[in-house]
Amino acid sequence: MKNNKKIFCTLGPSSINKKFLTESKKYVDLLRLNMSHIKIQELQRNIKFIKKYTDIPICIDTEGAQIRTKVIKKKYIKKNEVFKLHKSNGYFNLYPEYIFKNLKKNDLLDIGFENLKIKITNKSENFCSCKCTSSGFLENNKGVHLTNRKIKIEPLTNKDTKAIEIGLINKINYYALSFTNSVSDIDLFEKYLPYNNKIYKIETKNAIKNLDKLLRKGTNFLIDRGDLSKEIGILNIPYAQRKVHLLQKKLKNKNVFVATNFLESMVLNPYPTKAELNDIYSSLELGANGLVLAAETAIGKYPLESIKILKGIINKYQYHN
Repeated sequence: MKNNKKIFCTLGPSSINKKFLTESKKYVDLLRLNMSHIKIQELQRNIKFIKKYTDIPICIDTEGAQIRTKVIKKKYIKKNEVFKLHKSNGYFNLYPEYIFKNLKKNDLLDIGFENLKIKITNKSENFCSCKCTSSGFLENNKGVHLTNRKIKIEPLTNKDTKAIEIGLINKINYYALSFTNSVSDIDLFEKYLPYNNKIYKIETKNAIKNLDKLLRKGTNFLIDRGDLSKEIGILNIPYAQRKVHLLQKKLKNKNVFVATNFLESMVLNPYPTKAELNDIYSSLELGANGLVLAAETAIGKYPLESIKILKGIINKYQYHN
């Protein structure tokens, strides 16, 4: 990857269409397919459709070592409400399914980004009894963070390995490992993809703890400020971002990309806030080699406008520097 500032955008319902794919060529350097939100049965069809309208490189972004919810129907859970977390086939269970056996009484689960927190009050063979400690919406496919302790989660899901196989068959050359925790995770991904471009995502407490080892081992990294904020606390994100960039400058020849909330207001509005523009410019000043849009281009109302704004700020930064 070259040193000039890159734009990555996440594809979704708002952007997997002819108009976006053909018009984004002037602005976007990499198209991200997030396997956490794409069914494996849809991947081949999506790749074929994208390649029909653009030659922008595609990146398959793995699910990685994250727990996610499986919920039949969105529901608001009130504080102190009691309900069940099933091992499988219930109203509410977790993915990957093997996570259930590792849960214990008194475990604390932080779900999604809507402040929903629950405590496991008891556990039986097929379900856990839970109590809501902070109200919020329980929704399908939301990230779950176990806040009181750590449990072992495999760095790649079965779905990830299938996605990589499909990617290789379709000559996809970019892959991202979500929730990279250790050098052994990098070694595993290198084994799967020895000849491809790989991006390692910094979004866990362990990644920050092992930062020096990780950056020495890999070349391309992505700071996902969203999930990282759930792990280390949102007030620590500015420090963590700067810590990564300081190490990047020390080690040389490392690419660091940054994601999350750059143009969050543009999910619903055609213009960004001044604070968002300042965040973008500051991230470039810190040393980001590229910036990533997620909801803005995946599900937002203004995906093309978002990438144009991002490109405009990058151009302003490069003009003044």
